[in-house]
Amino acid sequence: MNEIKSFDVERIRQDFPIFNQKIHGKRLTFLDSGASAQKPQAVLDAVQNAYAVTYANVHRGVHHLSQQSTELYENARETVCAHLNAKSIDEIIFTKNTTEAINLVAQSYGQMALKEGDEILLSYLEHHSNIVPWQLAAEKAGATVKAVPIDENGEFLMEEYLKLLSPKTKIVAITHISNAIGTIVPVKEVIEAAHNMEIPVLIDGSQAMPHMKVDVQDLDADFYVFTGHKVFAPTGIGVLYGKNEWLEKMPPYQGGGDMINRVTFEKTTYATGHSKFEAGTPPIVQAIGLGAAIEYLNGFDFDAIAAHEQSLLAYATEQISLLNSVNIIGQAKEKAAIISFTIEGVHPHDIGTIVDQAGVAVRVGHHCAQPLMDFFDVPSTARASMALYNNREDIDALVGSIKMVQEFFG
Repeated sequence: MNEIKSFDVERIRQDFPIFNQKIHGKRLTFLDSGASAQKPQAVLDAVQNAYAVTYANVHRGVHHLSQQSTELYENARETVCAHLNAKSIDEIIFTKNTTEAINLVAQSYGQMALKEGDEILLSYLEHHSNIVPWQLAAEKAGATVKAVPIDENGEFLMEEYLKLLSPKTKIVAITHISNAIGTIVPVKEVIEAAHNMEIPVLIDGSQAMPHMKVDVQDLDADFYVFTGHKVFAPTGIGVLYGKNEWLEKMPPYQGGGDMINRVTFEKTTYATGHSKFEAGTPPIVQAIGLGAAIEYLNGFDFDAIAAHEQSLLAYATEQISLLNSVNIIGQAKEKAAIISFTIEGVHPHDIGTIVDQAGVAVRVGHHCAQPLMDFFDVPSTARASMALYNNREDIDALVGSIKMVQEFFG
């Protein structure tokens, strides 16, 4: 297959200063974007400017810097709102990451809607951050967590999902793309089926946001969550999109400043909209960085990003499949540019250590997806996850480094 010619990866790589360095004297081959993506200069500049030029706490301040900082912070919310095609900025809540966003929904919605005997429906593809919060909510309410099974290729089994939906199901929480094996879940169909039974749906979009354009109104998601650091933004910032009809009903998740209307010792009344769920000083600079990252991403054609990454995935799959004793875990028909693999007789941590000497960065471990690892009967894998700044040279370096591992272990 030919690499997408219209996608100028070499020019894109120039936007990311980290690629100017060498690792162990080798060209940096970064294949760990699924864990956390690198940052373009535009984001670094926005963060630097926010700290060095406009920094002050937001909201309520009448002085010039506070006004500037508030404007930049709320502009970031408007950028996220437009990017997701949400109806209102009140549907965009800033959190510290995806994990906090899911915990917010699990605890707040759970407090409002879950009772003994109810069911929460997840899948075997979930990250721990979309499992444990629901277990905590279920335990508190006396509800039960159930999981949609997958097949040997890592495909989401829609027929089994439909069988598991029932009047007891009070919420469905499903990943958009598996962080461990890249399976793309048909979330629009998942949502439609749940809505036919008046069941709300939360979609974990952490792995989807860097790779595809997400329209929450088109999906009709009740909740959609993602984290900034996987979408080329700083750490410490996440987003919860929630339909207003749910957010208005849900109780506050945390108490403190900025989420109140009026406080007395006798009674406190709460703010409305997104403010109700944003207690305390927010992640001001991180949110500004997220806004810059999304503006950077919007400079690209998302179809071109997808075509480029799918080209890399096909090339990597082809090349790795030619290697003896290397097994690719999860080969769904529809998957993102993520390859999880094992080498017979070699522990994934040894793989990660040896390929690092070649300047190749991959992730090793269970990827916070232990139920999925149990399904495939492996304790852990090595995972190469690609992004818009990767090219075939990266894949060739990965394959070469895997051969080094094989040679080392005979």
